[in-house]
Amino acid sequence: MMATQFPWLTTIVLLPLLAALLIPLIPDKDGKTMRWYALGVGIADFALMCYAFWNNYNASDSGFQLVEKYAWLPQIGLSWAVSVDGLSMPLVLLAGLVTTLSIFAAWQVNYKPRLFYFLMLVLYSAQIGVFVAQDLMLLFIMWELELVPVYLLISIWGGKKRRYAATKFLLYTAAASIFILVAALGMALYGGGNITFDMVELGMKDYSLAFELLMYAGLLITFGVKLAVFPLHTWLPDAHGEASAPVSMILAGVLLKMGGYGLIRLNLEMLSDAHVYFAPVLAILGVVNIVYGGLNSFGQSNMKRRLAYSSVAHMGFVLLGIASFTDLGVSGALLQMISHGLIAAVLFFLAGVTYDRLHTLSLDEMGGLGQVMPKIFALFTVSAMASLALPGMSGFASELMVFVGVSSSDVYSSTFRTVTVFLAAVGLILTPIYLLSMLRQMFYSTGQAPACILKDTPYENEILDEAVCFGTNCVLPAKAVYTDAKPREVAIAACFLALIIGIGLYPKMATRMYDAKTVAVNTQVRQSYTFAKANPQLFAERPFLPRIPESEVLSVSGVFK
Repeated sequence: MMATQFPWLTTIVLLPLLAALLIPLIPDKDGKTMRWYALGVGIADFALMCYAFWNNYNASDSGFQLVEKYAWLPQIGLSWAVSVDGLSMPLVLLAGLVTTLSIFAAWQVNYKPRLFYFLMLVLYSAQIGVFVAQDLMLLFIMWELELVPVYLLISIWGGKKRRYAATKFLLYTAAASIFILVAALGMALYGGGNITFDMVELGMKDYSLAFELLMYAGLLITFGVKLAVFPLHTWLPDAHGEASAPVSMILAGVLLKMGGYGLIRLNLEMLSDAHVYFAPVLAILGVVNIVYGGLNSFGQSNMKRRLAYSSVAHMGFVLLGIASFTDLGVSGALLQMISHGLIAAVLFFLAGVTYDRLHTLSLDEMGGLGQVMPKIFALFTVSAMASLALPGMSGFASELMVFVGVSSSDVYSSTFRTVTVFLAAVGLILTPIYLLSMLRQMFYSTGQAPACILKDTPYENEILDEAVCFGTNCVLPAKAVYTDAKPREVAIAACFLALIIGIGLYPKMATRMYDAKTVAVNTQVRQSYTFAKANPQLFAERPFLPRIPESEVLSVSGVFK
């Protein structure tokens, strides 16, 4: 078929990058042409990927599809190898949708618009490249390429502490990503023979357990930083607190998911023997993320920092699902990534919409917004309900799958499962507390005396009873140009909410894209667990590992049965 011969994925990856390179040549005085151009490129690329996957992707096939491989630097085994499977295809669609809507959300950018949209399109290409790369070195290159535009987008268009937040983001993620390079070189050179970075060929090598454990630990640091796993998460609240709303949408909606994707793609699928021994660690870190993120979120008075810690908590469910050893748990982890990508993106977008009116992110300075912003109030409330996993929303389906997957796992002991599920349930209780209290502070009256005082302001001599009060921020009706959500803003939020509710009511519309793949990955992990349990003496044959009595292997501290 001609369709299968067309380089769909190469086109999808390179189209935004090539379009970005044309931006300096396009005449534009006020930035309006730039924003339409960038939006058009985003829509075209998203439409292209939808068409390509609809016609050429087989959801029942667990292998790589739409494979394109071209020799790049054959002397060192580097090739342009791109493909998709059940792990990457839904995340490619998520990245395309979130980035396109983020460009649409950046409609009011008037400071260096050429550079802004250039960086957004480069970021578009880089994040798609991460998800479709079949060559491990190519994945590392795309991973590094993504850091540059994010750093510049935060440091130029961010808040007062933007340079600090951008530098912290860059230092954390760039330093941690070195382990991808180390793992790529180590796995390519292992065992001698021809050097290759192809993930399929690397996955077929027979690594020693000691080597796998070392590679797993390094990659866990890399992906743990990206996924905002405690204690590697501290860059995230600072980055979200200072980044503009469109950049926060991409940070929460797409970039965090790169960490979860890497854990499943490399740590589970390619290093499954080591995963058997690291899985309890992931489960414990997942519980810590859920409880710690929930408690910290409740203590934040900055709206975006509260949402950032909420993301830390929700990523804990991804770790729990990955560590569950069940088909349902791994499937729930991937659905949680998709669901949170949509929910977090719309919440940060609405936070930006609110900031455009109030020029503050402090919840202590808000109150009574529901009366003057009924549309924003309705959209924010629905989005918050999705984040706290209300039945009928995508968050409910994904978190329920993770809970059932962990609690029904036949690998862990009943004590470990009970404690894990109980502590994770505590996080579910914390979520409505910090989200509903945020809504109360923002949209309802605090019951205190009006904080809107026009004395010593340009409006002091105006008619005071006509003042529009947004908490402690006051303007007159004639000055309140953006009182409620505009049609563009309602449309952006509606695109997210339609998918959130659709997946919540019919989760299969998402899970059928990847179920075959997650089942195959978990089957491989289960085989590694069975082999490790049947051969505990292998511990003594590996360098750098202590000898553990057979009676204690895989049952240390009552974690495993």
